[in-house]
Amino acid sequence: MRIKLTSVLVDDQDKALKFYTEILGFVKKNDIPVGKFKWLTVVSPEEPEGIELLLEPNDNPAARTFQEALYNQGIPLTVFFVDDIQKEYEQMKNIGVKFAQEPTKMETTIIAVFDDTCGNFIQMIQNSSV
Repeated sequence: MRIKLTSVLVDDQDKALKFYTEILGFVKKNDIPVGKFKWLTVVSPEEPEGIELLLEPNDNPAARTFQEALYNQGIPLTVFFVDDIQKEYEQMKNIGVKFAQEPTKMETTIIAVFDDTCGNFIQMIQNSSV
């Protein structure tokens, strides 16, 4: 058993694709029309055959309620690992990404939390022991 796909709820798939590719640097993998939405996935350019991230519409009222509750409580929906969190933070901040938490050392990691503009807080982690 392997994890090949995970998802992040988004309020607008086109806006999400722009943020996740142009700001975070992911690469579009699939863009397949499915009714009024799309099967829209991105991958890391470092692992093009790796785990796909589905930019999943929050059109379902339960999904929207869940997403809004996490956001209102300041809880990140998911976590991305980075090699150099300070570099990522500076680059993202310089192009206008809003951070809920600046890079902060916690035990053996450094974490930061940013707003993805699509209804989510996303946490970045750098293992400081690496």
